Amino acid sequence: MHNTHPKIPREYAAHWSDYELLDAGDGKKLERWGKIITIRPDIHADFKSGWSYAQWQDMAHWEFEEHSTTQGQWKNIKSDAGLNFQQRVRAGQKILNLFAYTGAASLVACDAGAEVVHVDSVKQLITWANENKERSHLADIKWVHEDALKFAQRELKRGKHYDGIIMDPPAWGLGAKGEKWKLEHHLSGLIETAFGLMNSGAFLILNTYSPKIELSDLAASAGLFFTKNQVEIKQLWMPTKTGK
Repeated sequence: MHNTHPKIPREYAAHWSDYELLDAGDGKKLERWGKIITIRPDIHADFKSGWSYAQWQDMAHWEFEEHSTTQGQWKNIKSDAGLNFQQRVRAGQKILNLFAYTGAASLVACDAGAEVVHVDSVKQLITWANENKERSHLADIKWVHEDALKFAQRELKRGKHYDGIIMDPPAWGLGAKGEKWKLEHHLSGLIETAFGLMNSGAFLILNTYSPKIELSDLAASAGLFFTKNQVEIKQLWMPTKTGK
């Protein structure tokens, strides 16, 4: 049986210097907006991407993470902390990624040859992270669907240690069993637990997005466990074109 439908010709959009579709596939697209590169979902990208997801992560500055069909958030991939992390991770290291979301840091560490434990309380996010790992053809990652702080506290009791710990806790939210979470109430406990899990020479990266946490509060909490020379605290800013 022959296809009698005429072939529809393709018309390509004119080149625009400030926008470029770099790659697409696996339900996402990689785009350049001026000098900024983003990853966004796209239901029409139902084919295999040209580059691996790990390559996308290495190029992109921001990724939009869907929480439902109507909700989501932008995740900063290329922050200073992320760049410092990429420079620090080594093959054979044991890396603990807490509040790990869809796994950008986990994939970077795994791609570098590290042994990664990925922890998040949202099962759907772990599913997406595993899909991202499979698309990138990376080695196994240990997936843990559990409250991040409680898991870390149990690891401490078990005598486990890590060469690097990454924590990206939400300002507020709900745990795996519906527990209410406010970062300002758990900040010191997070830092204390992470400190106990660190090998000699290990690194800790903690991102905070809570407007209720002042830099002085963060410095005070870190100062309970680390010397002043061991702590570096920065604010990440992005200026507007109007100078705001």
